[in-house]
Amino acid sequence: IPNHKTDTNNHGPFSTDNIGMNYDYPEASYARRREIIREHETYQQGWLYFIANDPRVPADVREKMSRWGLAKDEFKDNGNWPHQIYVREARRMIGSYVMTENELLKRRPTPDSVGMGSYTMDSHNVRRYVTEKGNVQNEGDIGVHLKPYEISYRSLVPKKGQADNLLVPVCLSSSHIAYGSIRMEPVFMILSQSAATAAVLSIGKNTSVQELPYDDLLSRLTADGQVIRQ
Repeated sequence: IPNHKTDTNNHGPFSTDNIGMNYDYPEASYARRREIIREHETYQQGWLYFIANDPRVPADVREKMSRWGLAKDEFKDNGNWPHQIYVREARRMIGSYVMTENELLKRRPTPDSVGMGSYTMDSHNVRRYVTEKGNVQNEGDIGVHLKPYEISYRSLVPKKGQADNLLVPVCLSSSHIAYGSIRMEPVFMILSQSAATAAVLSIGKNTSVQELPYDDLLSRLTADGQVIRQ
């Protein structure tokens, strides 16, 4: 990246992820969220210092790590740390249809497609514990490559009787594993276009989003150039 920067991500069993310490965040108060953000900052500060300075780390690793630091020209009013934490995944709706790895891996057909995704089913570790043998074990890290897959309209709408005028293209009805792929911003844009189209058609037909005829939605999306399936 220009200006001698790097887009760095977590890698390996011991890295920048503060494993398991984010669970409270989705339903936490603003005060508790600030505590969680600070806990993550403290963890990453300690990790960066450890890798660059601790004598238990190989000297060549320490030397290379000591060349790096926070971007001096970013977030100057916050000690060069971002003001927000990256919320990769939080609360999601449970709709009439739940997208799972079965749809993404083509183990079963996806009904009423309104868009496609293709990114890897990607999840970082979600917890760290000590085994019965006294070993440290991380759990939850996966990376499964996929071919393009369909996403169901039914996963964007609530169950009947819950809300008849709500469409959810981001916090949609999806399992943790499936959301690891669906969560990409281009997919959110695709699903948002389909959701907006469904909203317009539902208003025009004076019907609930659950009762909107899929064929009508499919026809309009196809005319607009939306890619529905391979």
